[in-house]
Amino acid sequence: MTVAVIQFGGSNCDRDTVQALTAMGVDAELVWHEDGLPEEPSGIVLPGGFSYGDYLRAGAMAARSPIMEEVRDEAEDGTPVLGICNGAQIGCESSLTPGAFTTNESARFQCERVHLRVENADTPWTAAYDEGEVVEFPIAHGEGRFEIADDRLDELEADNRVLFRYCDADGTVSDGTNPNGSKHNVAGVTGDSDHVAVMMPHPERVSLPELGSTEGRGVLRGFKN
Repeated sequence: MTVAVIQFGGSNCDRDTVQALTAMGVDAELVWHEDGLPEEPSGIVLPGGFSYGDYLRAGAMAARSPIMEEVRDEAEDGTPVLGICNGAQIGCESSLTPGAFTTNESARFQCERVHLRVENADTPWTAAYDEGEVVEFPIAHGEGRFEIADDRLDELEADNRVLFRYCDADGTVSDGTNPNGSKHNVAGVTGDSDHVAVMMPHPERVSLPELGSTEGRGVLRGFKN
């Protein structure tokens, strides 16, 4: 049983993700999107990068790759699926999760570390943390602003499907701690079931001691449950 890390043309965090998972004792392998998924994957990662050069809009082209139909089928069967950064954009474009990620409010590419408050610790991706805990992950995106209709966002929040919000080091959520203009500072959400999730920050980039932090391992432990 292997976690499949899907490569599209332009993916650039795929090998990082495999290395992070392998260091945690998770069997993971790169899967070229044209080759289709391996039989009975134990999990699926849609990694970060710039699939198809963000042509049209980030994630739009990759979301229409035939392998995404397989990903949706696996998700419906209960296979854990995590989209990170560009993978989050692909996940939304594929209707694995609600909403959309669009151009940052600053209209600039932003690469920095941000603080995140854990909103729901009762999911595979956040079970390693406490509700309200603050972690620090990197972001690197030009289209990371989470947008969704107000009534739909109300439903997500009522159903406790927001994973993380951008905050300050003390956990305070405000406009000033929102790096991209995401509605209600949302940084990650789940699909209809919590085994499917997308997030804009990069847990794999804070998963090895050599990177200065292993805080991101808590998210990736979702593949060990």
